[in-house]
Parts: sequence; structure tokens; C-alpha cells
Amino acid sequence: MTRASVESVDGRVVAHPGLVSRRIGSETILIPVSSRVGDLDAVYTLTEVAARVWTLLQQPVSVPEIVDALCAEYDIGPEAATADVRELIDSLVERKLVDAAEAGRA
Repeated sequence: MTRASVESVDGRVVAHPGLVSRRIGSETILIPVSSRVGDLDAVYTLTEVAARVWTLLQQPVSVPEIVDALCAEYDIGPEAATADVRELIDSLVERKLVDAAEAGRA
């Protein structure tokens, strides 16, 4: 899925269902369920803000909705938040960790 395909579905994305997240100490780790045990290339560690975005991605959400939530919760302006969220979403799309949300899905 490319950024264009994400934007073509009302710009809404959702976390891929084949991943589990676990909070270990102060870190949030994403682990693909289908991954082989010991496949460390398939394990992802998230920053605090990325972990918050991941939480928002548990339901279909758009980039503007994510930006609004981050601006309300952190000391960041909309322009910087938008750039950071787009970069994160692009990275998640590239790694196939998010899917385009189905139209009409709440």
C-alpha cells in the first residue's frame, strides 16, 4: 500500500490485525504474530509518541485526527505534528504495519 492508496480511502488507516503490541518497561514493542520466533527484523520498538499514534490506529483514523489528538496531548504545533505523523504513517505503510481502512468502517 502506498501513501496514495492510503489517501484514496478517505485517508483513514488502521493497524494491521496481524500485530500485537506489548509495553515492556518504558517501551512499546510491536511484534508480527505471523513472524518466526527470533526474527528480530520483524520486531519494532516505538517511541512514546509513536506508541500513542499506534493506540489511535487501533480504530480507523485519519492523519488530521491523529494530529489533533497529538496537538491536544503534547506541546507541538499542527504543522510539525502533521509532518511527523505523515513520516511515521509512511514508515508504517512501507513496513506493511497499517492498512487502508475500509470505506464506511467506523
